[in-house]
Amino acid sequence: MDFKDYYKILGLEKTASADDIRTAYRRLARKYHPDVSKEPDAQARMQDLNEARDVLSDPEKRSAYDELASHPRGAPDSRPPPDWNTGYEFAGSGAEDGDYSDFFNSLFGRGARRGQAHGRHMQGEDRHARIQIDLADSYQGATRTITLQQPVIDAQGQVTRREHTLDVRIPKGIREGQHIRLRGQGGAGLGDGPSGDLYLEVQFRPDARYRAQGADVYGALPVTPWEAALGASITATTPAGTFDVQVPSGSQNGRKLRLRGRGLPGEPAGDFYLVLDVVLPPADSDKARQLYETMAREMPFNPRQGQGA
Repeated sequence: MDFKDYYKILGLEKTASADDIRTAYRRLARKYHPDVSKEPDAQARMQDLNEARDVLSDPEKRSAYDELASHPRGAPDSRPPPDWNTGYEFAGSGAEDGDYSDFFNSLFGRGARRGQAHGRHMQGEDRHARIQIDLADSYQGATRTITLQQPVIDAQGQVTRREHTLDVRIPKGIREGQHIRLRGQGGAGLGDGPSGDLYLEVQFRPDARYRAQGADVYGALPVTPWEAALGASITATTPAGTFDVQVPSGSQNGRKLRLRGRGLPGEPAGDFYLVLDVVLPPADSDKARQLYETMAREMPFNPRQGQGA
């Protein structure tokens, strides 16, 4: 079987501290957790991450693993010595053997699972989920109630799901893709160990009026052809309030007008960009058609000039 380099899986040096291991695991779990990741190999990567975390975060297992890694037989396709598991006794947790690799099982036995060594108390696993909020929630801050489906393993090892309702505080100025951490709302600890944390990845609900890009927000500002051509003072509505803006003369469709500091709140705050949308009046009456015909005669203009036939 292949030797697994748990340090490499977590992107760590062999001198990594417990905090380094925890930080690296959480960072990579946010990327590869099957509930949130779009990576094609997310499930396999997450299994490797769990296995690496379980070994390196347990002092006994880590010491034993380091001993094997430094052993001459600790090369790829090697097997541990016959007495490798001496002194390590682990009780089963009801998890399936397939959750861990043959390499792990050969080192610690098929019953070895995180936090299940006799007399140990271990922190529960961190959980990851997504939460959708309105853009206005980021501008103002809010409290939202969410319901999650959580897997639960009963005494017989059967996996069921239960609903878990939480009140979540949405911090003012949070960006899409950032995480809200709920301490102690992850997987239950073992023994007297604390529960893990729940990480909620923030997504904004689609909004026909606005879109966010990082801390900046964009919204369309409809204008008439004469407002764009001659310039005008216009009142624009944004999630941060209403503002009088000056449309410069000679503006074209798609021009951006910047409202500094009117994007998502923060230090620093983002900007709000009004994107000009030049809207043509319909030629739905005789008078309107006559005006367009007059423009065609009096204002000869070819927007395609210079583009060739």
